[in-house]
Amino acid sequence: MACKKEKTFQFVIVGGGIAGVTCVEQLSSQIPSAGVALITAGPHIKAVTNYKQVSRTLEEFNVEERPSSVLEEKFPNLTVIHSAVKSLNTQSHTVETADGRVFGYKKLCICSGGRPKLLTQDNPYVLGIRDTDSAKVFQKQLSNAKRIVIVGNGGIALELVYEVEGCEVIWAVKDKAIGNTFFDAGAAQFLIPSLESNKSERAAPCKRPRYTTEEAAAAGALQTFTADRHLQRQGSGVTEPGSALGPDWHEGIVLRGAEQVSRRVSVEYECEVEKIFTSEELLNSPQQTLRPENVGTWPVYIQLSNGQTFGCDFVVSAIGVVPNTEPFLHGNSFAVADDAGLKVDDHMVTSEPDVYAAGDVCTACWELSSLWQQMRLWTQARQMGWYAGRCMAAHVLSETIELDFCFELFSHITKFFNYKVVLLGKFNAQGLGPDHELLVRCTKGQEYVKVVLSGGKMVGAVLIGETDLEETFENLILNQMDLTPYGEELLNPNIDIEDYFD
Repeated sequence: MACKKEKTFQFVIVGGGIAGVTCVEQLSSQIPSAGVALITAGPHIKAVTNYKQVSRTLEEFNVEERPSSVLEEKFPNLTVIHSAVKSLNTQSHTVETADGRVFGYKKLCICSGGRPKLLTQDNPYVLGIRDTDSAKVFQKQLSNAKRIVIVGNGGIALELVYEVEGCEVIWAVKDKAIGNTFFDAGAAQFLIPSLESNKSERAAPCKRPRYTTEEAAAAGALQTFTADRHLQRQGSGVTEPGSALGPDWHEGIVLRGAEQVSRRVSVEYECEVEKIFTSEELLNSPQQTLRPENVGTWPVYIQLSNGQTFGCDFVVSAIGVVPNTEPFLHGNSFAVADDAGLKVDDHMVTSEPDVYAAGDVCTACWELSSLWQQMRLWTQARQMGWYAGRCMAAHVLSETIELDFCFELFSHITKFFNYKVVLLGKFNAQGLGPDHELLVRCTKGQEYVKVVLSGGKMVGAVLIGETDLEETFENLILNQMDLTPYGEELLNPNIDIEDYFD
């Protein structure tokens, strides 16, 4: 790096998302005298609020977007640097920002998150939803839309199909059932009726002013689309802002299309996207079979592998995220996992000296607990950021530190289709092979309880609805008690299982 080094900090954190901010808070609390820098492309950071430890491993919290000055006021030792990162030189322990400044570090933590996988990079009618900016673009385009196609079967797709109103939604999923990432076909069947009914009235959400947008321009205008997509990419310099949307990100947004209908969702199962056309391309297509009725009435058409072609106002690509490792790899020799994340050991250290990583950008490569798996979720971003901060501080203070207990058992609380959803351990029998059994209890419209047993011991559970079983099941999974004597009585609704195993 030719530029002169501006300043050297003891700790530099890259990324203003949940992992980065939690890491900063942990470091600043543990070593208040240390110089800490947070490098973030956007003016706002993601802060964890209303944190609540529900049980030993389950936690609930809100994520709020706040000005970075809030962090600086809280921690006098913190400097926030507003810029994207242009390059990293692990040998000289320096980071160059997009605006040409160079900062030294003694220890660095990369928390740059992930970026949405897009079906295609150059089509203005394909939107990815990942951060606040892209959510605003989506909201603005939706206000004029009569039909959209959502592609994907993960968390954001599940939230969108339930929240969008006033617009027809075609939902293309590659699996046999919805929500494959989070639950099995039985749970999917339990949830499907919620899509066919009107949304239940909820308490008015608190408005988050950052999501308000001006009146959108005329419907279907390519100029608006292109401008919005350009805005989405601007301001981020070299890396996109990429801070993931937290839980309940849609609470403060009006997700309403141009039609008077409340909700109209049709699901296309076991299919993938073969091609995306403009109406002109479709008209000129030699394949007559591709011409649906009313060709030319929609700005974009999507052809699926099941032979169906749909016209729509725009396509939402919700097919997952890619770890945001640009621009850290160039010139360095990071070990990278198969899923493109930076490999980290059980102290969140990468293969490069003094470089740690946390959150969506990294891949856990230590010997994992048999009951834990990495999923790029906001709960894990918080846990990893917190633990990385502890590890960095412990190294400086020459303290030994054990792997945190949160990595013993996978646990996650979320909400889908207005139902509380709790996932524990190997909730989908991940990696168990054929020698496991499932116990299921289902009360239509009320609750769905599934337990995964292996060798007579509980190894996972899915709880949908207000079951109040999460703490009991967590204890049973952690204690690895032999449950063979109880058989199917384990889920007998007439037995108070909490009293049984307390």
